[in-house]
Amino acid sequence: MTDDLWNYAPTAGHTPDADLTGYRVEARDGHIGKVDEHSGDVGSAYLVVDTGPWILGRKVLVPAGTVLSISNTDRTIRVARSKEQIKAAPEFDKDKHLGDPRYRDQLGGHYGSGH
Repeated sequence: MTDDLWNYAPTAGHTPDADLTGYRVEARDGHIGKVDEHSGDVGSAYLVVDTGPWILGRKVLVPAGTVLSISNTDRTIRVARSKEQIKAAPEFDKDKHLGDPRYRDQLGGHYGSGH
């Protein structure tokens, strides 16, 4: 796992003051949900995606390094992972969040294998 997983790529179109809440999130193979919350903190940037009914309303944390592009025009974020990879991700745990290094490592291990 590299720290790049927790930072937006320079080509993603992220701006530090952007509010991405409510943006549609698209995996490589289709819609996965909407941004429920997000962080742009350097070294720990992420999206929390509410997957809605397609996986029983789970929320998953998606590291910023998986973001391919952000379109402010159509309020859409494209990520470099499949729906299945996101579905198989550890469920977002608001109590652990990124404060628990084991949780962050677990997420990094899961998403880091998707390149």
